[in-house]
Amino acid sequence: MKAGWILIAVVALSFVLTGLMRRYALYRQLLDHPNERSSHFAPTPRGGGVAIVMAFMASFILVEEASAAVATALMVGGAGVAAVGFVDDHGHIAARWRLLAHFFCAAWILYWIGIPRFEWMGAAVDIGPVAAVLAALYLVWMLNLYNFMDGIDGIAGVEALTVGAGGTAVYWLTGMPMGDAAGLPALLAAASLGFLLWNFPPARIFMGDAGSGFLGLMLGAFSLQAAMVRPVLFWCWLVLLGVFIVDATVTLIRRLLRGERVYEAHCSHAYQHASREFGAHRPVTLAVAALNLFWLLPWAMAIASGRVDGVVGLVVAYIPLVALALRFKAGTA
Repeated sequence: MKAGWILIAVVALSFVLTGLMRRYALYRQLLDHPNERSSHFAPTPRGGGVAIVMAFMASFILVEEASAAVATALMVGGAGVAAVGFVDDHGHIAARWRLLAHFFCAAWILYWIGIPRFEWMGAAVDIGPVAAVLAALYLVWMLNLYNFMDGIDGIAGVEALTVGAGGTAVYWLTGMPMGDAAGLPALLAAASLGFLLWNFPPARIFMGDAGSGFLGLMLGAFSLQAAMVRPVLFWCWLVLLGVFIVDATVTLIRRLLRGERVYEAHCSHAYQHASREFGAHRPVTLAVAALNLFWLLPWAMAIASGRVDGVVGLVVAYIPLVALALRFKAGTA
């Protein structure tokens, strides 16, 4: 019962803070104006993702089980990424400085939560110091791909809500003693829901870089934190995050192969092509929720329960996602 009231409080706090951020954005004229790369048609306030950051941070006060190390890792690392995004939402920070800040925040989180070991076919894989480098690259890629995928109304909020809820369900239904990790995805999902009530199509405010980068970093950190307890859970998180990982990665690879400048803004992700094909954002956002809950979550559960090997489950879960990315012309103009 206490947990339920905490989640309701986080949703309410996030909802109220998003409304305040909308008023702030309108007052400061922080608006996203439509251009040739946009998926929206009217100037819309941005920066509402700050409400997710603040509500999630505040929830640490209510969670007695959160250790000092986890709180230090996520609050400081997450606040750093959110701060860089907030400043960028107000103006512009050169890409090299943003990337440097992202790697610093990733390294900070890894310092506090540790470098997990990984399993394949039931056997531990030890790659020594290379694991630390790969873990940092993974966190930086996660926070940036989340930013790339935040391009239509509701999609980033729905992803955080369903993936966070899915991660919590995996822990609960399989009876795993996760300690810190068990409650945090639920809190992030609750904070995302409060924002999503404003952002669901048609959006009244956009998330902005502060919120999208923060969500990507937190979800990536949750996956590594879970792997510290039980390595197979890392594959579960990769499965749950499959829609965003596959679309962003396929898009990046195809643009690289064509020699495009991948650091420049574009509108060639599969979800963007799909929203143009359907003529609306809502069906695409709802499709992401359905894929997460009815396709990816069952595979994550099968991996967590030991019925399917992690790598095998990941490949099988991703096959239709890759097909969808190609069907909707990910990475093409």
